[in-house]
Amino acid sequence: MKVTFLMPSAYGMRGDVRATLNLAAALAERQDVEIISVKRTRDTPFFPVDGRVRLRYLVDARPGRHLLPRGQVRTEVALWRALRALRADVLVTARPGLSVQSARYAPREVVRIAREWTRPAIPGPVRRYYPRLDAVVTNTENGREEWSRLLDDDLSVHTIPDALPAGPWPRSRMDNRIISAGGRWVAPKAFDRLIRAFAVVADKRPDWRLRLYGSGSEEKRLRALVAELSLHNHVYFMGTTPDLPGEFAKASIVAVPSRDEVLGMTVVEALGCGVPVVGFDGPRGLSDFVRPGRDSVLVQQGEGETEAYAGALLALVDDERRRRTLASGALETAAAHAGPAVAARWQELMYGLRSRV
Repeated sequence: MKVTFLMPSAYGMRGDVRATLNLAAALAERQDVEIISVKRTRDTPFFPVDGRVRLRYLVDARPGRHLLPRGQVRTEVALWRALRALRADVLVTARPGLSVQSARYAPREVVRIAREWTRPAIPGPVRRYYPRLDAVVTNTENGREEWSRLLDDDLSVHTIPDALPAGPWPRSRMDNRIISAGGRWVAPKAFDRLIRAFAVVADKRPDWRLRLYGSGSEEKRLRALVAELSLHNHVYFMGTTPDLPGEFAKASIVAVPSRDEVLGMTVVEALGCGVPVVGFDGPRGLSDFVRPGRDSVLVQQGEGETEAYAGALLALVDDERRRRTLASGALETAAAHAGPAVAARWQELMYGLRSRV
């Protein structure tokens, strides 16, 4: 069976890119897999692409190579041509905009699946065109319920978790006095409240360090906050890395301070390294990915949240036995995200849908 993934760009540093590349690699064990990246935004993909997976792009959008102002028209034409000429058994699209185009232009004999992580900003085209698709797949049960309501049960919606990269996964020894956090440094990720909470930890346990991995528009403000709180010897900006699990394996706690966490790849990668997670609870938060009290600690958002978060971090810092117990639970949770297990669920769905064509 030939499986094609269609993505806006396979070259970026995003959780959905990482999840799609992991899934493609897992499926490539038994299937013929290719990835079509609508745009090529850099010379090489930020995350490694499995050698068994073919990667091609439609438009070269690297700096200095994309011709404007006709660039958007050029992209739309290239996408339309690629969909009309597609020769595959299954097409999996990784954003609502691409899924709408798949519903409109991909050959009807191709099984078309929309892989969704977030609710669309403009639901009108989704309600109009998604019934032409064969299925929607979300990464959480809450996501499945949300999409089922949006589509009024006009299309089957399934839940399959995101896959971890192929094992063996790096394993934390849980003996480093390091708290790590990773992701895009943007306002919704709320790294500022993590830094403020860690100031309490650093004051009481000055031998612990906070490592921040990533990049983004908030970097200047976050660095200024570190200077303001005199944390320059305690908080380190580590930059970006394609091997975040390898870095998490050096930590004893992974902090996830975001206000919403709909992708969850950072969380899953931390669990896969056997590192307990400390985050915030909420309707679209970490509870979709973790088992509080067994692999993680969740704090309620709202009044006094920073102090509560600092308290949760400090409690784990001071209790090595509990950290190790949560670490064991983290590995159990992560097992459901192992590539072969996730690929098997996708294959069952794909073959079932193919039998109806």
